[in-house]
Amino acid sequence: MGTTFLKSILDNDFYKFTMQHAVIKLFPKAKVRYAFINRGKHIFPPGFADLLRQSVDAMADLRLTKAEKNYLAKYCSYLDPTYLDFLQGYRYDPSEIQITQEGSEIQVKVEGFWYRTILWEVPLMALISELFYKSNHLIRVDDEKIKEITKSKIDSYNALEVSILEFGTRRRHSYDVHNLVNETLKTFGGESFIGTSNVHFAMVNDKRPLGTHAHEWFMFHAATYGFQTANLISLEHWTEVYGGDLGIALTDTYTTDIFFDQFDKKFSKLFDGVRHDSGDPIEFAEKVIAHYTKMGIDPKSKIIVFSDSLNVEKVKMISDFCKGKIKMSFGIGTNFTNDTGLPSMNMVIKLTETKSENTDWQGVVKLSDEKNKNTGTPEMIALAKQVLGIKS
Repeated sequence: MGTTFLKSILDNDFYKFTMQHAVIKLFPKAKVRYAFINRGKHIFPPGFADLLRQSVDAMADLRLTKAEKNYLAKYCSYLDPTYLDFLQGYRYDPSEIQITQEGSEIQVKVEGFWYRTILWEVPLMALISELFYKSNHLIRVDDEKIKEITKSKIDSYNALEVSILEFGTRRRHSYDVHNLVNETLKTFGGESFIGTSNVHFAMVNDKRPLGTHAHEWFMFHAATYGFQTANLISLEHWTEVYGGDLGIALTDTYTTDIFFDQFDKKFSKLFDGVRHDSGDPIEFAEKVIAHYTKMGIDPKSKIIVFSDSLNVEKVKMISDFCKGKIKMSFGIGTNFTNDTGLPSMNMVIKLTETKSENTDWQGVVKLSDEKNKNTGTPEMIALAKQVLGIKS
């Protein structure tokens, strides 16, 4: 076995566990495929695939500890005891991961039952990022500078009197930087810092983990039930599992305009608010406020969680617009966990195909509010647009 930079099975985004819990209940026989996409055209050095393989193989040793299980039981009562027992017995299976390298390009693919493979995406990206900097011998600023940079940012957010979440696991510089950032946020966070989406660091800092669901939840539903009903059935299934808990709905898997056509009064009242992940944030806020007003719901009783490439300037602009109109919080990712004096990586691991029981493999699509964030084959993207009546 090699060594991995992951110290806990909970070193992952919370919504991976909440979705896993729901998948076990509703889709235990579904299979999926994921693929790594090198958006930033990063150059991987010779032997990188072997290093990654060793770290992935070592993940098979990770397991849920008794203390971690007790933590989840304490803070996440909506996760069934049967699920916590499952997680205690869960082990990463490295045979679900295929890693190859041709020159400076790496290919990483994941395949298996959805309820198992759903946990791979985030830690895999964190490993790729950490190994990229180490294997290229790129030197970051020192620990004191990381703390100084983080303190400066959270001081600014405190001055703005906004709520801040740390969302930076996938493209973090390293575990150590992530840890330093969370320590600094805990020390100087004041009223602003409300927690992290990383379950391990939430536990270390005795905070509740934060998150709900991701695009893959909606993408699977579209492949299984059709594009037109994907949002509706996704939300229905989410509420079937969680009632009114975990009530932030993601809007942009098939564009926000299509989402709000289906976000009826029942869901608008039931969900605490929505998450913004692509497109113009001010336009989005205007649409959200207009939607709630049309539904006869006071927008000030609802919240928008903004999470798209945020920094202090962008947060100030959004906050100035939303103040007094609707509640808001801000999920800050790479800007917290990879501001180290080195360029941060631009990469994703995306769901590419799904296979429900008794069906063939189906390609999946995401139609973001930003055209360059669309994923899927050109044919499937065109089909989704046709079915949903999206012109551009």
